Amino acid sequence: MKVIVLAGGTSTERDVSLISGSMIYKALKKRGHQAVLLDVYLGYEGDTEGIFERDVDWSKDIAAIAEENPDLEHIKAMRPDGDKNFFGPNVLKLCRSADAVFMALHGANGEDGKIQACFELLGIPYTGTDFVSSAMAMDKGISKDIFSAHGIPTPAGFLIKRGQPGQKATFPCIVKTCCGGSSVGVCIAREETEYERALEEAFRYGDEVIVEQYIEGREFSVGVMDGQALPVIEIAPKQGFYDYKNKYQAGSTVETCPADLEPAKAAEMQRIAERVFAALRMKSYARMDFMMSHAGEIYCLEANTLPGMTPTSLLPQEAQAVGMSFEDLCEKILSYALDAQ
Repeated sequence: MKVIVLAGGTSTERDVSLISGSMIYKALKKRGHQAVLLDVYLGYEGDTEGIFERDVDWSKDIAAIAEENPDLEHIKAMRPDGDKNFFGPNVLKLCRSADAVFMALHGANGEDGKIQACFELLGIPYTGTDFVSSAMAMDKGISKDIFSAHGIPTPAGFLIKRGQPGQKATFPCIVKTCCGGSSVGVCIAREETEYERALEEAFRYGDEVIVEQYIEGREFSVGVMDGQALPVIEIAPKQGFYDYKNKYQAGSTVETCPADLEPAKAAEMQRIAERVFAALRMKSYARMDFMMSHAGEIYCLEANTLPGMTPTSLLPQEAQAVGMSFEDLCEKILSYALDAQ
């Protein structure tokens, strides 16, 4: 099968996306697919004739795969026309000539439904959920409203828009950008000075910020595939909280799957994850993040429509717990995209 693995882009999660894409690309090649790994923003300027029969990996920017904090301004400067067309050279042409596009994008212009909407208009099959649920899940303000409307437990919180006064915060609290991912722009504030710094940091990544109740306890995640929850995984950072560094630096977090939970409590969390999947009208697969207080109360923090597929990512570990290898997982996700056509 001809598959474009679409990664990279210009979001703050560019580096993670590149690693996810590289892993997916290798898995699909092992399964005999004619896969091409492509940067959605930089594209491919070479000869596209017979590209699926050739071993085309990154034509540019290969060093960025290992770059923890990519210089996004430098990446953007590589495309003088980037402000007029987000898609790099030959990207749409190659995507239209493929049997499917495997979405390995994370963050803005990738996980927020914009590319999915474009592919819908062009009739391009792609992995993951559709543009509507992508947009709703990416915006934490909207998703929290939907959680509340459906009786899904979530930390209390409020939205602040840039330049407008917000409600008075109760400490400790969590401050995070409204449309970010991978815990970029997320801070814990325990007093007013920390709170002001946290707001400043979060507003670097967008014009809306979420301030929510800090839940002290244990952190978990639950993947859902085609509406059915996978085993619960517990995430226990060795230091601090589950921030960007602890998510992607090997050895910085202890991850246990299946989580050491009472069966009834694990089942409850899985049911909530499935309810979130349904409430946000998701398709294919997703991953929900949770906190459980010391009193055993469960809170859903957010939903991820294109969860990471890196060596330390959670969804592949959950799939492994039910006997699904990484290659099996990629194959299953790809099959969802084709079945939807």
